[in-house]
Amino acid sequence: MNTSVNTLDTQHAVVTGGGSGIGAAVAEALLRAGARVTLMGRDPQRLAAQREKCLALGEVACISVDVTNEASVQRAFAEAGAVDILVNNAGQAQAAPFTHTDIALWQRMLDVNLTGVFLGTRAVLPGMLERGYGRIVNVASTAGQIGYAYVAAYCAAKHGVIGLTRSLALEVATRGITVNAVCPGYTETELLQASLEQITSKTSRTEQQARDTLLRANPQRRFVSPEQVANSVLWLCQSGSDAITGQAISISGGEVM
Repeated sequence: MNTSVNTLDTQHAVVTGGGSGIGAAVAEALLRAGARVTLMGRDPQRLAAQREKCLALGEVACISVDVTNEASVQRAFAEAGAVDILVNNAGQAQAAPFTHTDIALWQRMLDVNLTGVFLGTRAVLPGMLERGYGRIVNVASTAGQIGYAYVAAYCAAKHGVIGLTRSLALEVATRGITVNAVCPGYTETELLQASLEQITSKTSRTEQQARDTLLRANPQRRFVSPEQVANSVLWLCQSGSDAITGQAISISGGEVM
């Protein structure tokens, strides 16, 4: 998949959670394909640093947003202007046994991982419908396709993202808009590092032992890279993928088939 061809010239893409990890890689891929990109996230300093890294690739802006807050989302997207491509990437994972999952943890996982997708999508959809064109890609997880122990709230939220994706795809199928989800397995990001630290802090395992434990579930015996996820997102945003909608594409080295 060639990310250097300018196939998205004149299009404006918004990437939430764009300051690092998968979001940063997606933004860079979209910029290389010719899109104008707005990075959104909670940390203004992180967004500004990522913007500086991306300036050589194309036109990039950054806007602070709390995707769990309706007013914040409305303000941010009003500032961003018309959006052709929305990548709902902002997310958070937190582990706990189900009996230790309190209502605050449960609500936090739903707010960040599911309500954030709803609010961002709702902000851009009227404009896409008016123009008769749009690409919405939700970054879900293999946790939206199968279950994992100790992350029931996170899995529930990500399953919800896939349900939302499929439902909305049907609603807008004849309106020039595609809605898809990508479902990465364990990916080399800060989120993975946090998971490893949680394992080592609660067990006697070293970080390498924790890594080996997670890798055993992957037939390729390696973690996914942010760039691999970004390549799939880019493909879903390009014209050749017009017939792909309502899909949840697993990027997991064969862990989910």
